[in-house]
Amino acid sequence: MVDHLRNRLQQDKTHWERFRECFHEKEIPSKTILLKEGEISQNMCFVKKGCLRLWFNNDGKDITFQFFFEGQAVSSIESFWGQQPSIVSLESIEPSVVVFLKRDDFMAILNLYPDIKDWLFEKMVKRMADYSKLFLSRIKNNPQERYCELLENNPEIIQRVPQHYIASYLGITPISLSRIRNRK
Repeated sequence: MVDHLRNRLQQDKTHWERFRECFHEKEIPSKTILLKEGEISQNMCFVKKGCLRLWFNNDGKDITFQFFFEGQAVSSIESFWGQQPSIVSLESIEPSVVVFLKRDDFMAILNLYPDIKDWLFEKMVKRMADYSKLFLSRIKNNPQERYCELLENNPEIIQRVPQHYIASYLGITPISLSRIRNRK
């Protein structure tokens, strides 16, 4: 995703000089908090390598909301767009390389390039559709069915994410997840 953005900007030599320095790449160790619940998000993060997760605290219980892998962008959308306190935290779960783009720079790019805004809109609609599917799955499916959906639709999560985060994502305990996996 960051490559698409960079490639589009590089086509316009005038603006590329302005924005080239805006992309800040950083190596992040695992278990690094990039955004804390309650903070206002000032960065769009692009995962170049590794895995990040969005999560929130529910009465002391860590609830994983979504995972992000190579090529994906992530931010607390409500906080980033609305400049209000984030309702989620963003954390690396494996050593990662992340490209940061500050909100003001991101907004300037969107204002200069309507085609990037259209492309971003498509990405956001897809993400919202994914959130809807996750929400409906939590309501209508039992844990076994949710795990099977995960295996079918997102096998990289099973391969790369620790079991306790997967259990949290599925809305079950790690013990329940172990039982489900053993039945397979």
